Amino acid sequence: MRENVYQHFKFSRRATRLVAFYGIIFPATIYGLSALYDNKFDWAGKTRNESLLRTPPAAPAADEE
Repeated sequence: MRENVYQHFKFSRRATRLVAFYGIIFPATIYGLSALYDNKFDWAGKTRNESLLRTPPAAPAADEE
């Protein structure tokens, strides 16, 4: 049965949606997420109490009165 699928395959609505999703939309989503978080974290040489963010947020200033 599988040996002859390529001879009788048609792009139906369902097949077109699946190809569009798994061939275009899904890889584009993975690429977008990886590009978004590419330089956000820095894992190299971090110790327990250090932030994993590449640019950690500033510590709040303590007011001494």
